[in-house]
Amino acid sequence: MTSTHNSDAKKHSLFEDIQAIITGTLSVAMGLLLLKEAGLLTGGTTGLAILIHYSTGISFGLILFLINLPFYGLAIKQMGWPFTLKTLLAVAWVSLQIELIPLWIDIHSVEPLFASIGGGLLIGIGLLIVFRHQASLGGFNILVIYLQNRFGIRAGKLQMVMDSIIVFAGIWLVSPWLLMISILGAVVLNFVLTVNHKPGRYTGF
Repeated sequence: MTSTHNSDAKKHSLFEDIQAIITGTLSVAMGLLLLKEAGLLTGGTTGLAILIHYSTGISFGLILFLINLPFYGLAIKQMGWPFTLKTLLAVAWVSLQIELIPLWIDIHSVEPLFASIGGGLLIGIGLLIVFRHQASLGGFNILVIYLQNRFGIRAGKLQMVMDSIIVFAGIWLVSPWLLMISILGAVVLNFVLTVNHKPGRYTGF
């Protein structure tokens, strides 16, 4: 998902975009639920939503949706309406799934190390799918995609720095061990993006 629309690039159909949003957001939602069940933190606006949820007990899905609203102005101005609408749909669908999936799957417990690695991989894969169809999951995703498209700054590396800052902000909420495991999850997530989401590599748009 880059702005390199060369002669080999092929435009995604509406069906392809819809299936990508459904598939990618399910992967992200499952990864987030693993992290949440293990009491771990993550980065970005999702990490902020988790911090607020842990601190207040307010619905995680609702917080996630609301906290992304201020970023849509940037998305409209810099990325256009199609990107913004698909991103809004993706964020709304993730927020809804986070509330609904626990009604369908009962996770009694999950080992934090597995949740960190498995959750990070699932979220990274989901973001990669969504990114490649000219959408994001809001918040910092919008910013890093814009900077990659505009200046060639690698989205994965920039996201990793920002995510690490958010994770460290939750040091007062979790034990040192869970904090380290949370950082590992953020690194795994962004490793997926850094390796697979490079400017010019993917020709769909």
